[in-house]
Amino acid sequence: MSDPLNGEADGAATPLSAEEREGLIPAYITLRRELNEAEQIGIDDADRWAFSRKRDVLDERVLFRLHGRMFGAVWTWAGKRRTTVKNIGIDPLQIEIGLRQLIDDARYWTGHETFGPDEIAVRFHHRLTQIHPFQNGNGRFSRLAADMLAVQLGRGRFTWGQGTLTAIGALRKRYVDALHEADRNHDVRPLLEFARS
Repeated sequence: MSDPLNGEADGAATPLSAEEREGLIPAYITLRRELNEAEQIGIDDADRWAFSRKRDVLDERVLFRLHGRMFGAVWTWAGKRRTTVKNIGIDPLQIEIGLRQLIDDARYWTGHETFGPDEIAVRFHHRLTQIHPFQNGNGRFSRLAADMLAVQLGRGRFTWGQGTLTAIGALRKRYVDALHEADRNHDVRPLLEFARS
């Protein structure tokens, strides 16, 4: 029987090690549904924080604060760099370098108008998911960070298919397929289309 908090049980989250699950703060949480509800409260708070005033999302400190705001009431490791190897993401020792390179690239893309604003924000999102800087919550974090960047660049927030991507279903499959297309073929068009759908 699978553990109800194990991400593999529903396919919607990066599996957590036993050590990482020890970082769970609310003692009442025993089911994935309860975890999702508790995390959503933090995500809503972080969303308000992110757009309450002008914040430069192309600042590593803002990125770490954003993740901390999203998940800090639920996980002790929220807002802290991942230290374990995962089934996705770069080596934990390369995360800081990867983030600095991404931020430098995004600043260059913006300053030189290499891509349009939406594509810059979607490329930023995609690279964040590849880096996978945190133990968990990277997809939700990366989408909110991309929304912040889109707004920073004078665009509206993305709709991300206008649904919840944490559950298994056709919407999540479209999102994951678009990420895989960007991974395999370096084609961000499906992800860009999904982000504005």
